[in-house]
Amino acid sequence: MAVGAAATKLHLSPAGRRPTLLHLAAVAVLCSVSYLLGIWHHSGFSAAPAAGAGSSSSSAVSIATAGLEETEAAPRRRAAFEPCPAKYSEYTPCEDVERSLRFPRDRLIYRERHCPTTDAERLRCLVPAPAGYRTPFQWPISRDVAWFANVPHKELTVEKAVQNWIRVDGDKFRFPGGGTMFPHGAGAYIDDIGKLIPLHDGSIRTALDTGCGVASWGAYLLSRNILAMSFAPRDSHEAQVQFALERGVPAMIGVLASNRLPYPARSFDMAHCSRCLIPWQVYDGLYLIEIDRILRPGGYWILSGPPINWKKHYKGWARTKEDLNAEQEAIEAVARSLCWKKLKTDGDIAIWQKPTNHIHCQVSRKVIKSPPFCSNQNPDAAWYDEMKACISPLPEASDIKEVAGGELKKWPERLNAIPPRIASGSIEGVTEEMFVQDTKLWKKRVGHYKSVITQFGQKGRYRNLLDLLDMNAQFGGFAAALVNDPLWVMNMVPTVGNWTTLGVIYERGLIGSYQDWCEGMSTYPRTYDLIHADSVFTLYKGRCEMEDILLEMDRILRLEGTVIIRDDVDLLVKIKSIADGMRWNSQIVDHEDGPLVREKILLVVKRYWTLGDEKQ
Repeated sequence: MAVGAAATKLHLSPAGRRPTLLHLAAVAVLCSVSYLLGIWHHSGFSAAPAAGAGSSSSSAVSIATAGLEETEAAPRRRAAFEPCPAKYSEYTPCEDVERSLRFPRDRLIYRERHCPTTDAERLRCLVPAPAGYRTPFQWPISRDVAWFANVPHKELTVEKAVQNWIRVDGDKFRFPGGGTMFPHGAGAYIDDIGKLIPLHDGSIRTALDTGCGVASWGAYLLSRNILAMSFAPRDSHEAQVQFALERGVPAMIGVLASNRLPYPARSFDMAHCSRCLIPWQVYDGLYLIEIDRILRPGGYWILSGPPINWKKHYKGWARTKEDLNAEQEAIEAVARSLCWKKLKTDGDIAIWQKPTNHIHCQVSRKVIKSPPFCSNQNPDAAWYDEMKACISPLPEASDIKEVAGGELKKWPERLNAIPPRIASGSIEGVTEEMFVQDTKLWKKRVGHYKSVITQFGQKGRYRNLLDLLDMNAQFGGFAAALVNDPLWVMNMVPTVGNWTTLGVIYERGLIGSYQDWCEGMSTYPRTYDLIHADSVFTLYKGRCEMEDILLEMDRILRLEGTVIIRDDVDLLVKIKSIADGMRWNSQIVDHEDGPLVREKILLVVKRYWTLGDEKQ
């Protein structure tokens, strides 16, 4: 008001003279400016948002606002979204247990993704955290301990008690690192694998754990600089994947059923099954054929548990010698038909290796007729794409010693080396120069983020192993720029736009998945500490409702988690108007190149609130 009063006084005419029309117009303009400044002052992002009861004060994010201000006054706030009922605290929209019962149980199709298809089925409310929810432990402590209130399920502690997976200790869960096939712990089990294949020289960086349980294998690989993508189906009682995510381990809900896994061909350096109960030999070896598709040339498949070493274990497995022997022979036959080489069986562990090219394998099809090589299929297509009983052909090689598609450098050199898919020109419209410039650009942008979010790069704000989600990862430049920070990034590549870049991300030694953001993500609520969305709302403009994407972001974001949204300023103003009704604190700040750039950045912190917290 003082600004408005001063302006009025300044523009009054000399004594005894009536104000002119021009004077009145000037006063009106200045009063309007004063009003808009007032709105800006009261709707901005506080330097340190107040945490709700039970939250950690160290979790609050500070925004360094020097030289930065909102580009436009925020529109009037929308009505607040209401909390969902308590029964939705663990809601996963595309793996909803009740909806899944409508689908066939044959081949576990009912456990695949089945998303809401009508507005009536969509939740348009805020998924609540359970009462008593607490900020997860920091890494590496979180590998071994979690709060009981965050995942209040005791079923696994009873069912897997003798296998040392998980146990209750007062108000905490403890994860001793045991497993069905590694009674001496995941660390010792991985050491045994390391005696058979090169786990320690950077040759192996990405891994896939099928039927992961609570993902102890992946958790213990992280300390060895190996990123494992762990998955298991949604379980209405045991919540295995939810435990993995609470521990801070990369994991997703997933199942080998009728559709391809949501990863491109030639993604993983190794794949693993430890008593995962997947019938590898059935359906003409279809599930092993899918593993073959996503293994890189020369990649490894590791199997422990039935039927491996059945002569020792058959009584404990309560199966006959004949049954287990027939299963092992069938698996061996499928592996041979894929041209895999059996490297070794050592105790309870068996390891096969995929060939580095298909020169010999193509010749062998004259004798081994099944499975044939696929024709007219894109091996990278894997979003609701049905699995087929045919081998995904590797890129052509001119020599038996050549690695199909190009040889990968060892980690960490492969992170910034030109990925073979780009070097070979196999991704239309993408050049080596574009990749190099993208890498430089994201180093600059991450530096800007750290300057405006003062705790972005500090230990303590996020768990030391930071769970990050990049909703539009492109080449994985955001993740690559953070490689020296104690974190991992889940790189999601939208199924619209240039979705072919996910293969590049894996060639860099990073992990991720395909995703359509008009649908829910295959993860539990409160999975990620930070979500990064680069031009996601421009990409999905006209495809689905903005608020549905924002509500999904809220579902998967932890309490007091951070969101960074980059987009056109007009879209950000609309996004902010929705976010203000979602128990988010938000502020629009300038692009790293200054205020004249239309692209801006919306910074968000999710407030702390739980079921029954009426104060919120």
